[in-house]
Amino acid sequence: FSCEWEKAYFKFREPYSDLAYALEAEKGGTRAILMAVQAHIIKYLLFVRNTESTHLERLCRISRQEQGEALAAALADTLWAAGGGGRAVICLVAAAVHVTPSGDYKADNFTERIQLFEFCEKAAAQEFIFDHINCFKGEGSHGVILFLYSLLFSRTLER
Repeated sequence: FSCEWEKAYFKFREPYSDLAYALEAEKGGTRAILMAVQAHIIKYLLFVRNTESTHLERLCRISRQEQGEALAAALADTLWAAGGGGRAVICLVAAAVHVTPSGDYKADNFTERIQLFEFCEKAAAQEFIFDHINCFKGEGSHGVILFLYSLLFSRTLER
């Protein structure tokens, strides 16, 4: 992965601001993934989340906690769809190495530490993501790469 991909994570604008619902997206390859997730975040905030606010207030006046909930819902929704509605696989980085580099594979001290978690219920996957939300939205977390790997494993390489 390029330096741009390695630095990419899901970063929201400031909570309780006019753009509190919005992800920050740099130019480049990760922007397409961020914008796809952004669409699911807006869908969640407008149509799924229970609130008495007007539509515009539903988007703008959200807390850091609500940002995390919206991101978890968006990621789980996307992974569940990729898995055909029957499973979702979530990738996180572990301390231990799970793959030993060999052949043409060049170790990056990231990919070989990926750990897979499989879920057969969408709600359980969403709760797991929320419990580990900083793995996707923390600076230096490789959050976009983790999500991309999760998409690939949820969809399966055969499909």
